[in-house]
Amino acid sequence: METDDFITVAKVCDIPPGTGRTVEVNSVWIALFNVEGTFYAIDNCCPHAGGPLGEGKLNGTAVECPWHGWKFSVVSGLREGNPDFEVACCRVRVDGESVQIALPPGLRAP
Repeated sequence: METDDFITVAKVCDIPPGTGRTVEVNSVWIALFNVEGTFYAIDNCCPHAGGPLGEGKLNGTAVECPWHGWKFSVVSGLREGNPDFEVACCRVRVDGESVQIALPPGLRAP
């Protein structure tokens, strides 16, 4: 990906450590999390029933889907206990006070 593919989606201060939120990147909803000062971004849509992962409870590096409790690593996107299910991960960088995300090709809007 080119550097230009990064989109500013939040300020560092908007997402305190241990929390997450849902952001829009080029018409795609992404779940963005702050784990002890390191930011991670995954597809917001849980593959089980489409639950909003950005609204889930973050416990360490795992987020629990608020609809049915499936847990995913925000680092790898893999489901805890069953790696046959996963969500796509995005590249994240911090530029000054801005949090920026680059979408992987599979998550681009049609």
